[in-house]
Amino acid sequence: MEALDAIDLGLLDQLQQDGRVSNAKLAERFSLSEASCWRRLKRLDDAGLIEGYHAALDRRKLGLGVMVYVQIMCTQHTEEVTAEFERLILASPNILACDNTTGEADYLLQVVANDLDDYSRFVEKVLRKLPGVFGIRSNISLRQVKSTKRLPIV
Repeated sequence: MEALDAIDLGLLDQLQQDGRVSNAKLAERFSLSEASCWRRLKRLDDAGLIEGYHAALDRRKLGLGVMVYVQIMCTQHTEEVTAEFERLILASPNILACDNTTGEADYLLQVVANDLDDYSRFVEKVLRKLPGVFGIRSNISLRQVKSTKRLPIV
């Protein structure tokens, strides 16, 4: 892919701000023709810079009142055990994010649950049954100060 110019970065930034903005509005905002704007967006999309368009939902209004950051420590690191662990993580809708990390924990999960009882059941039925896991450390979020997927590109 060719280098990104200021207009490309501006288009990406605007899409991060409002994924529903119309091509016509973007074209007007950046003094482009609609066809030129569409071609730029298609090129950015084809290059994999745009991973998708999503609505930001209020988890609490959907009954998911508990957010937990979970550190997972593993005893086994074989390809087979790791692949099965990650397959089960990907299959769990309560796990919003999973990062393989350095430090004491092997993985850091971001988990949502309806309430503490629901989270307790999740630990028992899902996390404790993951292959190779020997330690689970939960940090319950009391209040989320900031949450964004918006990258600082401009």
